Amino acid sequence: MTIIIGIDPGSRITGYGIIRLVGNKSSFIDCGSLYLTGTKSHEKLSQIYSELKKIVTLHKPDEAAIEQIFMHQNPNSALKLGQARGAAMVALGVPISEYSARQVKQSIVGYGAAKKEQIQHMIKRLLNISEELQADAADALAIALCHAHSRSNLQKGISMRRKKSSWRNFTP
Repeated sequence: MTIIIGIDPGSRITGYGIIRLVGNKSSFIDCGSLYLTGTKSHEKLSQIYSELKKIVTLHKPDEAAIEQIFMHQNPNSALKLGQARGAAMVALGVPISEYSARQVKQSIVGYGAAKKEQIQHMIKRLLNISEELQADAADALAIALCHAHSRSNLQKGISMRRKKSSWRNFTP
């Protein structure tokens, strides 16, 4: 059994999602969003660190996965996001894997440009969750599941690089 925590870092909202992996079966443990209330950046970073530290202490994850930074049109936004990622990574204290947003969407929905609503829908179905999920929490669960899929494939020796395919090529 492996406990995986996924993190969707943000400078205003940071999502987290925790799953249990037994063999190749994933199950939901917890998820949520940290709404950062500080007015100064050091207050927000401290809040990310301290809140995630509490979550890590409670659930004791074995591995973590976090979303990579993609370059925004505004470099200042990318810098703030990088700082939020750094605070989260330090709080986790376990091995961390990084995935691009496109990799996560491809892994969960099968389409690298999927919309937030598609991610939320698939996460609810894959983890058998009935209640509504906040978007950042759903993204964090998607990151954790992407890691679980990648981890399983690596153990089997399967590459995550796929041939270009399309739903148009599907034959029942």
